[in-house]
Amino acid sequence: MRSLDDIREEYEFLEGDERYRLLIELGRELEPMPAPLKTDATLVRGCSASVWIYPTQDSDTLHFLADSNAAITKGIVALVLSAVQDKPAAEVADMDITAALEPFDLRNQLSSNRTQGIPNMIALIKETATRIAAG
Repeated sequence: MRSLDDIREEYEFLEGDERYRLLIELGRELEPMPAPLKTDATLVRGCSASVWIYPTQDSDTLHFLADSNAAITKGIVALVLSAVQDKPAAEVADMDITAALEPFDLRNQLSSNRTQGIPNMIALIKETATRIAAG
């Protein structure tokens, strides 16, 4: 998975449809999420498309599997995960993920339908990180 900084660097040089294409490409690069993990328990509520996020951990490092049934939404999920993937749970729990995503200006780049679930994705990730960091 690309780092958030690498994605931002590329994103800044693009406009309009090119940014959509980058998001779709990011979604395609997501590690495949096995179908049995796409359950009601892993479904992120409040998204216009179906989004599933499944946390795993190796000692104290978080790793997420995720998927969506919509290409651009899947790219947004990949963007969110690039901020937190394979980082220590305590670091993710303390991270301001929303601020990390601000340079992408998603609210102005995408429709409100596409961005409405982002706070719920972030909340799920932060809750998971906080729980694991607390032991």
